[in-house]
Amino acid sequence: MTTAQRVAPVRAETVTHYDAETDVLVVGFGCAGAAAAFEAASAGADVLVLERAGGPGGSSALSGGELYLGGGTPVQKACGFEDSADDMFAYLRAALGPHADEEKLRLYCDGSLAHYEWFVERGLTFEPTLWDAPTWMPTTRDGLMWLGENAWPYHEIARPAPRGHRCATEAYGGWLVMEKLVAAAQGAGAAVHADTLATALIVDAAGRVVGVTARHHGEDRTYRARRAVVLTTGGFVDNEEMLADHAPQLIGHGKVSDGLDDGSGIRMASAMGAATRRMGVVELALTALPAMVTRGMLVNAHGQRFINEDVYPGLFSVAAVLTQPAPYWVVIDEEGYESIPERERWGVLPQFVCETLAELEAELGMPQGALESTVGTYNTYAAQGQDPYFHKDARWLRPLKGPFAAVDPRIGFHQGGRQSAGAGTGVAGFTLGGLHTTVDGAVLDVSGAAVPGLFAAGRATSGIHGEGYISGTSLGDGTFFGRRAGVAAAGNA
Repeated sequence: MTTAQRVAPVRAETVTHYDAETDVLVVGFGCAGAAAAFEAASAGADVLVLERAGGPGGSSALSGGELYLGGGTPVQKACGFEDSADDMFAYLRAALGPHADEEKLRLYCDGSLAHYEWFVERGLTFEPTLWDAPTWMPTTRDGLMWLGENAWPYHEIARPAPRGHRCATEAYGGWLVMEKLVAAAQGAGAAVHADTLATALIVDAAGRVVGVTARHHGEDRTYRARRAVVLTTGGFVDNEEMLADHAPQLIGHGKVSDGLDDGSGIRMASAMGAATRRMGVVELALTALPAMVTRGMLVNAHGQRFINEDVYPGLFSVAAVLTQPAPYWVVIDEEGYESIPERERWGVLPQFVCETLAELEAELGMPQGALESTVGTYNTYAAQGQDPYFHKDARWLRPLKGPFAAVDPRIGFHQGGRQSAGAGTGVAGFTLGGLHTTVDGAVLDVSGAAVPGLFAAGRATSGIHGEGYISGTSLGDGTFFGRRAGVAAAGNA
């Protein structure tokens, strides 16, 4: 779907018949849609889910599967960590900021422990073990991982505790999360119509959303929702026109998606006056390996450091791509590279190896003396276990000595989603902005009033995020507020 295609609302009086009727109509069967469908059905509503693909899952199923949860979960306690909703809130407010949605974030943190139990009740299990090293994704079944909570400045803002919860599977786990959520939704009574693309909202004379039009195998269909429509259609990273209008920093980069995140739900709602928020906010993943970055340094095209390398990798990625001159390089010495466990190298090899920094500068096209100056300053303080410029933890500080290597992140791995046009840039991302909703998922119009009969959750909304992102906050946010939207929709008589 492109922005040239019409998504204008259809007047209910022009609809001569409905192909199906239900109480709650959920559009999109990713994690937010599954959570909404489960809760609405569990509340006693008839629920029908429309999914444009051949089956459920969406981008959620292709994700790493991390769930950002805290407040003292059994996994945290088993690994020896105390945590609280207040510490979780303080960290996320800083890491997802500036301008995180504090009302939603407060609810999410206060309800995190119960949300963990909700996942367990749906059949997910978590190993009571910790992966204790910076990474995009553990290669083990460890149920807990750090996501930057123990890095500066966050460890000074909140008591550090790892909150990245991973269901019991190796590497990518989004498929397993979705398998359990889909089974739960269907087990609660939700029906599914796959291969069905919603095309527009149906609105009655009073301005209430009462259904959607759709296409199924080339045929037009109409669906009536007696109580509410819930949009859980994902973001808009796959819509180049919307990216050009709202988030041009993603143009030309890889997409973390299933290929169907084209903003259709956002556009359908916007066409009838729904408000949006933070449409320019994106998440970016620079395909540099954290295990290498932390043992060396991340520099820009001028050979300069710009962040403490032990932060959550998404934060150093955004800092690089949005604020620094490209290309970016991971600079590491032989001792640092050899200290990386084989399973954390992911097959990535240095592209340039030189005996001296002067030679490496020349190979990389950096200004003469730039890298020598950066490494010289770094080494002086690293020998004292200090990093006064960026405050990298002493665990990762050590003077670098030749031979030196540079790793091009464009040769790295691709985190989740699909390989797509632009993935060769070494950067992949997705959108975080979307429809403006209440904490119960009601979609607001541009005047701030709720659009009658319309709810939304997941990446089709602006969620809890401000300018930042942490792994697990998409699946976490999508399911938590998807649940609330499902309950509210079911009660929307």
